[in-house]
Amino acid sequence: MTNPEIRVRFAPSPTGMFHVGNARSALFNWVFARQTGGSLVLRIEDTDASRNRPEWVQGIIDTMAWLGIDKSQYEGPLFQSDYVGKHHEAIDKLLADGRAYFCDCAREDVVARTGSSHHGYDGFCRDRGLEPGGGRATRFRTPDEGTTTVVDLVRGKPEFENALIEDFVIARGDGSPVFLLANVVDDMEMGITHVMRAEEHLPNAPKQQLIWEALGAHAPIWVHAPILVNEKRQKLSKRRDRVALEDFRAEGYLAEAMRNYLMLLGWAPADDREIVPWDDIVAEFRLEDVNPSPAFFDVKKLQAFNGDYIRAMTVPEFTKAVQPWLTSDDVPWPTTSYDPEVFASVAELVQTRIVLLGDVVEMVDFFFLDEPAIDEAAWDKAMGGDHAADILTATIDRYSEIDWNADALKAALEEIGAEYGLKLGKAQAPVRVAITGRRVGLPLFESMEVLGRDRTVERLRAAADRLG
Repeated sequence: MTNPEIRVRFAPSPTGMFHVGNARSALFNWVFARQTGGSLVLRIEDTDASRNRPEWVQGIIDTMAWLGIDKSQYEGPLFQSDYVGKHHEAIDKLLADGRAYFCDCAREDVVARTGSSHHGYDGFCRDRGLEPGGGRATRFRTPDEGTTTVVDLVRGKPEFENALIEDFVIARGDGSPVFLLANVVDDMEMGITHVMRAEEHLPNAPKQQLIWEALGAHAPIWVHAPILVNEKRQKLSKRRDRVALEDFRAEGYLAEAMRNYLMLLGWAPADDREIVPWDDIVAEFRLEDVNPSPAFFDVKKLQAFNGDYIRAMTVPEFTKAVQPWLTSDDVPWPTTSYDPEVFASVAELVQTRIVLLGDVVEMVDFFFLDEPAIDEAAWDKAMGGDHAADILTATIDRYSEIDWNADALKAALEEIGAEYGLKLGKAQAPVRVAITGRRVGLPLFESMEVLGRDRTVERLRAAADRLG
């Protein structure tokens, strides 16, 4: 389907880090616009001045660009605050047409009349004919009868009884428009044809549709994608769960892996593939195929995706991708100690063993530190055996004179282990911890070949001395 008149929007608020749910909404909108030949609008909903920060706006733009949605892919950013005049015009029209009225009820008054805070507004001011005044909110006059049908490409045609929709506020007591009203007016002004957002906004849809109709316009096609939940099937919360895209990026998740995974939260290609080329996703994605059930944001599965994408890179691509971590000011070694040629010699080995780009630092730190950072639990485990000191001493002697290559180093340690009735896995444990500081990591013998005879033997002697 190609229709250049289709216009969708991504409308985040600049009030914090970029939530993975927002990222999924941005991707759904972007892919739909691309495959239909339509337009994507980035609208910053910044009317809550008390919570907005300019750096959050730039954060939205930067994170979208990281995902692949750069400024050439959308219109904007447009700002909701620039449309405040239009918001007030809409409120004035609704008041003039009798579709809205002023209300001076305090919340506690409503509770006192209804006996509960859960019943909603009771319509007390509907026919009082109040004039505008300080502290008086503006409420939309919801029809008493009938139903409002929301045409939703994911959820069908849910119907809402108007009698159960309270007369909701469209402007606060200070005159400022609320989200429900501003959102509708912005979409009207920008010619939005499809409103694609998370399921949590579905209860707002009938109210907003009533505003669209009261303003004499056709409501957009609604698309309410499933909410994202954690392993306990609770809605993802920024206070409880890992949800900030900036944090995932800093840990070393690849944008390609992240967007592939996010696109599968609520949708899947026909053959249930999981690692899907981006061009295939753009070609195959259909809003009608989005599953309305909550989607589990599984960080472990995301890590597996990321590992697959890392292993699919060429070695030069991988080497380039990890450089920001290897050359960061936060590395545990002196920045002058980093040797790109040393890393290049082990890059292929590293690439097959990490799932996050940020893991590279711990994987290779022993090459660039003067002495390894010892994991004490690993030390206790490896050095607690009866023959650890004997193995270290024998290895020092043998490694001081043999040919320096991985095969020779392995063969020598196998022979030493056999002398004490140990298989290679047991025999190499104290050697590995002495050399790398850890029990697991890169292949030991290839690592020692790169590290060199002098530094290897020096570390073995240091470990033997520590054992006494």
